Amino acid sequence: MRLSSPAAKLLALAALPLALTACGPGASKTSAQAAPAPAVATASDKAAPAEPNTGLRTGTQLKAALAPASFFPAGFALDAAGSRDTGDTYEQPSTAEVPMPDCTKLGGTSWTEITGIAGVSFAENDYVDKNSSAEISQEIDVYRGDTAKTVTGALGRISTACKTFQDAQTSSTVKVAEKPTAGLGDEAYTITLTDPAWQNGQTLIAVRTGTSVVTVLANDGSDNGAATARKLAAQLFTGLKAKA
Repeated sequence: MRLSSPAAKLLALAALPLALTACGPGASKTSAQAAPAPAVATASDKAAPAEPNTGLRTGTQLKAALAPASFFPAGFALDAAGSRDTGDTYEQPSTAEVPMPDCTKLGGTSWTEITGIAGVSFAENDYVDKNSSAEISQEIDVYRGDTAKTVTGALGRISTACKTFQDAQTSSTVKVAEKPTAGLGDEAYTITLTDPAWQNGQTLIAVRTGTSVVTVLANDGSDNGAATARKLAAQLFTGLKAKA
């Protein structure tokens, strides 16, 4: 038998503490494992999609921005049947193809419908003089993104497609004249309707301010309602700017 040398015994003894340390109670599999992998982002950690109606006024807010009863001339009273708004909720916007606009819509309230574009909120009402049947109406519509520009752009070209139209009540021809209007909002247009069968013509004004479109109709006075329509449009535009 081959005997180990004294030097070899010393080396073997020196190695024992290292072996005991590695196999002692302080050692574990965990200490030998690699660092844990980074956490994977879950769906709940991702940013929620932006709310498309953020910052847009509701129908309730628009109703508060309409001109009050004190604005209207003596003899005019609120027509409850013509008072509507979308309340505290928003509607789903929509766009309908309008190859040929229904020009007769210019003869009534809610005449923005002629564009085929519906916004997310609105408020409107009408004031009527029961003695003369004169009417003054006001409406504010709100749209997402740049849609308000599209709406006013379409209204600004409406006289190209609607030079005239037939009045269903009188079977007479209504003439349509239009011009851009300075000094109101980001852009504005004035439309004048005249018909020899009417006692008076009527004036429509559309004003865009940001994402809102103000539309008014007036046929009181001897000027086709022009002065009242201009005053009312300015009132609504100023009110919207003040509440912005």
